Amino acid sequence: MPAKAPIKKSPAAKAAPGKPQAAPAPVPEPVQEVPVPEVPVPEAPVPIPEPVENSVPEASAPPTETPAPETEVSVPAPAAPVSEPEKAPEVVEEPPPEPEALKEEPPSEPIELTVDEIDDTSISLKWKAPEKEGTAALDGYLLEYQKEGSQEWIAVNKEPSVSTRYKIQNLNTGDKVTVRVTAVSKAGNSAPRALENFVQIREIVDRPKIRLPRYLRQTFVKHVGEAVNLVIPFQGKPRPQVHWTKNGQPLDPKHASVRNSESDTILFIRTAERKDSGIYELTVQIDTLEDKAKIEIKIAERPGPPKSIKLLDAWGFNAALEWTPPLDDGNSDITGYTVQKADKKTGEWFTVQEHYRQTNCTVSDLIMGNSYFFRVFSENLCGLSEKAAVTKDCAFIKKTGITYTPPEYKDRDFAEPPKFTQALANRATTTGYSTKLFCCVRGSPKPKIVWLKNQMEIREDPKFRCLVNQGVCSLEIRKPCPFDGGVYTCKAINSLGEASVDCRLDVRVPQ
Repeated sequence: MPAKAPIKKSPAAKAAPGKPQAAPAPVPEPVQEVPVPEVPVPEAPVPIPEPVENSVPEASAPPTETPAPETEVSVPAPAAPVSEPEKAPEVVEEPPPEPEALKEEPPSEPIELTVDEIDDTSISLKWKAPEKEGTAALDGYLLEYQKEGSQEWIAVNKEPSVSTRYKIQNLNTGDKVTVRVTAVSKAGNSAPRALENFVQIREIVDRPKIRLPRYLRQTFVKHVGEAVNLVIPFQGKPRPQVHWTKNGQPLDPKHASVRNSESDTILFIRTAERKDSGIYELTVQIDTLEDKAKIEIKIAERPGPPKSIKLLDAWGFNAALEWTPPLDDGNSDITGYTVQKADKKTGEWFTVQEHYRQTNCTVSDLIMGNSYFFRVFSENLCGLSEKAAVTKDCAFIKKTGITYTPPEYKDRDFAEPPKFTQALANRATTTGYSTKLFCCVRGSPKPKIVWLKNQMEIREDPKFRCLVNQGVCSLEIRKPCPFDGGVYTCKAINSLGEASVDCRLDVRVPQ
C-alpha cells in the first residue's frame, strides 16, 4: 500500500507545474528535506533547487507518506523542466535596470511679438507660440515691461496667461516702455522675447493707411524728359511719419523731391531720366504701426533702329527681308516694326507693314522692271525709332515675257425641237363667260404656235385670241356658246420638229 501511494501521486506531481501559484505554502518544507536532492547527485544540477520552486514541493509531497525516496527519484517529473531553470535564474537574480529619468527641457521663446493697439493708458500685444514646446505642456505666458531709462522689469501677470494676446493697462500717458514675454511650463521657463524698440504710450486715433491710386498699382510709365508728379493720399492720427526709398535706398534729393502734408505726400521729378526708373517704396508710420506701398516707375524713350537688315531674295513681284532687334530698346519692350519701301526712280517711301512683330517679312505687289530699297523702324510704347535700318542692296524686279493664250471652248448648240413643259388641262365653262387655255413650250429656234379646234386650225376669228409670252401660250375664248365646246389642240413647230398637246372644253348652258 505505501508503495502504490507515490505512484498514484506522481501524475499529480506532473500536473502541479501547471498550477505554480496554487501551492506556495510547502516552500519551506523542501528546505528541510535536504536528503531528497542528494540521491540523484549526478542527474540533478545544483541550480535546480534555486529556480524551480514548484518542482521541489512536488517531490517533497510523497516523502511525507513513505520514507522511500528511491521510487520518487526514479520519476523524471522534476527533470522535465530543466530547460526552464536555465532561463529563470537570469530573471530572478538580475532584475532589469530602472529607466533613467528623462532630462527636462524647457520650451523655446515665443515668436513674432508685435504691438496690436495703443491708447493713452494701455498697450495691446500679440505673439505666436514657441516653435518647441519642450518636454512638458505649456502652462501659459508671463509678461513684464520696462520703462525707458530704468533697468527694472515690472511683472504684469502673476498667473500665466493662456492666450497669445494681452492688454497691459494702467500705464502712464507719454511713457516709453518695452515689453517681453516668457513661455512657462513644468519643465521650466523659456528665454524672454522682447520688443525691438521702446513704444510711447499715447492714443492712436486712426491707424496709418496708404490710399494708393488705381493707376499706380501697375507699372507707371513716363517718357524721358517729362515730369513725374505723384500725389498719394494717406490717413493716420496723430500725424504719421512719411519715408520714401528707391530700390531699398534713400532718395537722392538732386533727382527727386518729396513734399508731405497731413493727408498726402507728393513725389516730384522735374525732368525724368532713365536712371530714375525703379521700385519706390512709401512707408507711413506711427510709432510701431506702419503701412507700406510699392510703386514701380519706368522712364522710357524711343528705341534704337534694328541692328541690321538684309535682302534675302527677290523673285517675281516679291522681295524677302530679314533684320535683327535693336541694341537699345529704350527701357521698354519692343512692340513691333514698321517696314517701308522706296522706288529707286522716285525715292519716295511708302509703308508696307505697321506694328509688325516678326523680324522677317515678304514684300509683295512690286512693279516689274523697277528697283526698290527697303528700311525698317523699331517701335515701343514711346513710338518709332528716330532712325531706320536701310538695305544696302537694291531689289530689281525682272521683266518676264508673258503670252496669254486663251483657252478654247466648244460652242454649245442650244438648238432643240419643241417640247411642252406644261400641257393643256381640260376645262368647263358656262355660256357667256370668257375662258382661257394655257400651256408652256420651249424650243430653239423659237417654235411657231398653231391652235386647232376639233383638228381644224383656228385662223383669224375675233372670238379667239392667241398670245405667246416667254414660252407661255394662251388661247382666250370670248363669251363661248355650246357650239364652241370640243377638243382644242396647241401645236408648236420649228425646223427641228413639232409637238402638240390636247384638252377638252365643255360649255354648259345654265338651267
